[in-house]
Amino acid sequence: MSKSEHHITAPEDRIPLGQKNAYAIGMFVNNLQAAALPAMMVILNLGLGMNPILVGIIGFVPRIFDAVSDPMMGYISDNTRTRWGRRRPYIFVGAILSGIIFALMWQLPAGHSESFYFWTFMTALIIFYLAYTVYATPFVAFGYEMTPDYHERTRLHAFANTIGQLAWLGVPWFYLIMANETLFRDKVHGARTLAIAVGIVIALFGIVPALFCKEKFGSAPKDETTIGFGGNMKLFFKGIGITFKCKPFVKLCAATFLIFNGYQLGIFFSIYIMIYYLFNGDDSPAGKLYGLFGTILAVSTLCVIPLTGWVATRIGKRQTFLITISLSIVGYALKWVGYNPAHPYWLLAAAPLVAFGTGSLFTLMGSMIADVCDCDELETHQRREGVFGAIYWWMVKVGMALALLLTGVLLNVSGFDVKLAGEQSAKTLFMLRVFDISIPIVTSVIALVIMATYSITEKRAYEIRAELEERRGKFPGATAGPV
Repeated sequence: MSKSEHHITAPEDRIPLGQKNAYAIGMFVNNLQAAALPAMMVILNLGLGMNPILVGIIGFVPRIFDAVSDPMMGYISDNTRTRWGRRRPYIFVGAILSGIIFALMWQLPAGHSESFYFWTFMTALIIFYLAYTVYATPFVAFGYEMTPDYHERTRLHAFANTIGQLAWLGVPWFYLIMANETLFRDKVHGARTLAIAVGIVIALFGIVPALFCKEKFGSAPKDETTIGFGGNMKLFFKGIGITFKCKPFVKLCAATFLIFNGYQLGIFFSIYIMIYYLFNGDDSPAGKLYGLFGTILAVSTLCVIPLTGWVATRIGKRQTFLITISLSIVGYALKWVGYNPAHPYWLLAAAPLVAFGTGSLFTLMGSMIADVCDCDELETHQRREGVFGAIYWWMVKVGMALALLLTGVLLNVSGFDVKLAGEQSAKTLFMLRVFDISIPIVTSVIALVIMATYSITEKRAYEIRAELEERRGKFPGATAGPV
C-alpha cells in the first residue's frame, strides 16, 4: 500500500456516528468510575481520620482479586455466544450493578472505629471492583473490534476519549463539593450524597453501549468441543501466558503503567500541597484551586485528544506518543514554579502541558492495542480482545492501587499529620512537592525509552490486516475460536 493510501479509510470500515456516540458515552461512564473513586477516597483520611497507610491498603488489596477476575472476565467475554453478542450482556448488567454498589458503599454510618471503617469499606470496594470488571472488561474489548482500519481505530478512541474526558471536568470539584458546609453537615455526609448521584449516572448511562453498539465478532462460530471446567482453566492460563509473550503488548502495558500511575501518584499529593502549603490548611481556597487546575487540565485534555488523533494519522502513533509525553514532562517540571504561596494561581500554567500526557495516552494506547489484537490473531488464530483489554486495564488498576498505597507510605515518610492542620513542618511540605513532581517525570522518561522500540508500524499493521482477511475469507470472524 502506497504512502498516499495510508490515510484513506474505506466506507465499510467507518464506524457509524450513532455507534461512536454510544461507545463514547460508555467511555464517559468508565472514566467516571475510575476518576471518582480516588477523588473521594481522600475523605477516608481527611473526613474519617483514617491512617494514610490504611487508606493505601484499602486501595491496593482489591487489586489482588483483579489479578484473576479481570483476565477471567476477558476470557469469559471472548468465549461467550448469545443472541445479543459476546460483550453487550455483560456491559448492561455490569453498569447497573456498578452504579448500585458505588452508591451504597459510601453510606458509612457515623461514630465507629477506624477498624470498622477499614474492613467495611475494603469489603465493599472488593465487591464494587468485581462489578466494575463485569462492565469495563467487555466494554474495552468492544472498542478494539469495532473497526479493522488502522486510522479509524485512532479516530474512534480519540472521539470516545474526548467525550470520556468530560468525567474529569467534574471530578476535580468533588472535594470542594463534599467539604461544602452549607450543603452538608460534614465531609462524610457530602461523600454519601455525592456517591448516590454518581451511582445513578453510572447505572443509567453505562447501559447505552450495550443497547446501541453492534458487535463485529458477536456471531463468530465457537468450538463446540466439550472440554469441561478443568480444560477451560488450562486454556485460560495458557492464553494468559501467550499474551505476555507478545512484546509489543508488554511495551504498551509498561508504558501505560508508568505514565498514568506516575501521574496518579503525583495528583494525589496535589490536594495536600494546595491545602497545607499554598493555603495554610484552609480547605476552601485550596478546593477552588484544585478544581480550577483539574478543570483547565480536563479542558486542555479535550483539545489534546482530537489533536493527538489528527497528528497520529499523519506521523504515526509511536512518534506522536514520543512527542506528547515529552511535552507533559515539561508541564510537570513547571509545577515546581507554580507551587508558590505568594502566587498560588501560577500553578494553572502547568495544566495545559500536563494534559498532553493524560490526553494522548489512552487515545493512542486503545488504537495500538487493537493493532496488537490483529497481530495476535495472525499468530494464534484467535480473537482475544477481552483478554488483552483485561490484562492491560488490570495493569492500569494495579498501578492506581500502588499509587494509593505509596501515597500513604510517602505521606508518612514526609511526616504529614492531619492533626497538625496548617502547622505541617517545612520538611514535610518540601517532600510532598518533591514527590508530586519528580515521580511522574521519572516514570514518563522511562516510558519514552520503552516505546522508542515499539515495532507495529502503519505499514506492518496493513500487512497483518491483508493476511488476516485473506485467511478469514468472507466471514470476518471465521478464525475467532475460543482462547
